[in-house]
Amino acid sequence: MLVDGQRYLITGVLTPGSIAFAVAHEALEHGAEILVTGWGRSLSLTQRSTRRLPKPVDVLELDVTCEAQVELVREQLAARWGKLDGVLHAIAFAPPDVLGGNFLSAPFESVATAFQVSAFSLKTLTVGLAPLLRAAGRSSVVSLDFDASVAWPAYDWMGPCKAALESVTRYLARDLGPDGIRVNTVAAGPIRTMAAKAIPGFAQFEDAWSARAPLGWDVTEPTPIARAALFLLSPWATGITGEILHVDGGFHAIGA
Repeated sequence: MLVDGQRYLITGVLTPGSIAFAVAHEALEHGAEILVTGWGRSLSLTQRSTRRLPKPVDVLELDVTCEAQVELVREQLAARWGKLDGVLHAIAFAPPDVLGGNFLSAPFESVATAFQVSAFSLKTLTVGLAPLLRAAGRSSVVSLDFDASVAWPAYDWMGPCKAALESVTRYLARDLGPDGIRVNTVAAGPIRTMAAKAIPGFAQFEDAWSARAPLGWDVTEPTPIARAALFLLSPWATGITGEILHVDGGFHAIGA
């Protein structure tokens, strides 16, 4: 199987409709052993959702804005596994006042929160877990992106945060490649997740994709994204790092 015997940490599992849940499901189906993380008020939601996975999975609490919590998770993983073959960073958040047409008026404090959770946390998580990733010999970090090469309606400051995520990916790939740690991101088409529902005007993305994606696009089906992420996590992708892999039905390649 594709990831038989691999050990992965999957963050961002909220509901069974989330991309992270789909990655966790595919990882288990293809032979991996996984742990998932949740945080705060959503932790109980994560715990309930994991009961829908093919196998029982333990849930660790993790706030990626807190280095002490990242260190605690690293210690828990070290005691359980001793190494880590890969981690999925599926974490993003923006206060409401940085979305929905508020680009010109958004306060810096809210933008800073969005940046820390959605972009800087990739560095925090990767560096915090790096000793375990190095111990695996060859390992992989994959994050979830939304194409930041253009300006989107209503997305506002999450656009620059995703652009930062893409840049952080490249710099981590540069600095951690000599240790055998690959860092890539999947630029996914829109999926009707809980996070997407928090974006005002999300229906505009759905309409655009249905009209322009050459392969078509199902906003309720995260499996194609999950399988691409699992490929990047797997040993089959050992020559790939610093990459932005588009899984969007070909939308990004079409001008009009």
